[in-house]
Amino acid sequence: MDAKCPHNGVISCGDCRMNALCLPVALQADEIDRLDKIIERGRPLQKGEYVYHAGEPFRSIYAVRSGAIKGFTVNNEGVEQVTGFYLPGEVFGMDGIGHPNHINAAIALETSAVCEIPFSRMEELSSQIASLQRHFFSLMSREITNDQQLITLLSKNSAEERVATLLTSISARNARRKLSGTRFRLPMSRADIGNYLGLTVETVSRVFSRFQKMELLIVDKKEIEISDLERLQAMANT
Repeated sequence: MDAKCPHNGVISCGDCRMNALCLPVALQADEIDRLDKIIERGRPLQKGEYVYHAGEPFRSIYAVRSGAIKGFTVNNEGVEQVTGFYLPGEVFGMDGIGHPNHINAAIALETSAVCEIPFSRMEELSSQIASLQRHFFSLMSREITNDQQLITLLSKNSAEERVATLLTSISARNARRKLSGTRFRLPMSRADIGNYLGLTVETVSRVFSRFQKMELLIVDKKEIEISDLERLQAMANT
């Protein structure tokens, strides 16, 4: 990660508003303090700045504190494939586990802050704190499930189902952060959405327009208001 800086005590895990998502509930105050001491917090990343590049040595996993991060790969022909979007409270960078280097790259979609957790020290601490180890295994399981969901998502027949699935996913993730699940701003571009869902930009735009006509959404550029969440969820679960 560019411009790493050591933990400076300005924000601790115990004080962070994202800790309910990042940390296992069972951690005691002294255990949170031990975890807090291994976490590195760098300066904010600006839009377009990399957290890490594909091929870089795998040393850490990361948690989003604010903003949004995009994970992606680039094939031998130079074609980008978006592999995921990460919102506050979510952990990313696990693509390097089991490999010496990161397979994917991660980049800030907007001004973002991340916590860097050195993996070797996380492993060491997890072996000493059972609840942290269970939580870490749960995070790994969630990442595997997300990969499977992407495969399932790309197998859906219609563009409407794919877009509805992404929107309801963001809705649910916002709700977990105690934010509105029906009014939110999309941090990613239509091009990124299309790339992730295997659709053209034009198709994504048409689907948004169609959803507005169906009175499922109110769309103002990146601002989204879901007018009928139940219908959108039903479409996503088709």
